Amino acid sequence: MTDGTTWLADRQSIAFGGYRVVLARGLSPEELAKRLAATLLYDTEHIVVPVGDHTGASLLELMDDHYDVGLRLGSVGDWTYAVAYGGWQAEFGPMTPVSHGGTHVCLLEYEEENGKPVPPQFAYFHDGRLLAAFNLHLDGSWGYEKVEGDPATAARLQERLTAAGLPDPERNRREAHRAALGVVEEFFGLSLPRDRIVSGTLPAVLLEPA
Repeated sequence: MTDGTTWLADRQSIAFGGYRVVLARGLSPEELAKRLAATLLYDTEHIVVPVGDHTGASLLELMDDHYDVGLRLGSVGDWTYAVAYGGWQAEFGPMTPVSHGGTHVCLLEYEEENGKPVPPQFAYFHDGRLLAAFNLHLDGSWGYEKVEGDPATAARLQERLTAAGLPDPERNRREAHRAALGVVEEFFGLSLPRDRIVSGTLPAVLLEPA
């Protein structure tokens, strides 16, 4: 049984600071971690260092306030997922390369404690192409006032959002966030196991300089 993705809209749904989850179809967890390491915006190459099974709290304790980025890895149905921990905000470059070789890649990200504030973001890539991306608040801030990407895919997703009553300037932002996640979840067939991610253990890795 899976839990969809709308629970990500809960306050501090995964950890303080927000969430960054990448889902991929067609990659093993190990390969997904390697591809994500290659997108880090550092001058030096980073490698994937396995550190055993961890809860989110125990992985953060292991990292102990260092600026390493950690990932917990798992799979659900056809999807592999990687959940980021530590100082991941603004540390990753474009996700497009992660989707090469026919891979489907979905990015769900929210810098919840950013004081600017930055809205939650969604993006979907396939085989090196952006198919759809938008601001989950649908409020015109920080770009993505509407769905962008492949015209046919973006138009169909925009229709689903409109049918769900979005955007709605009278709706609470957290409710809009949750509703938009529900549309994305149904449209792309996404789901994440809430209990396993929030309180269970998963294989974990650190992304460290080579």
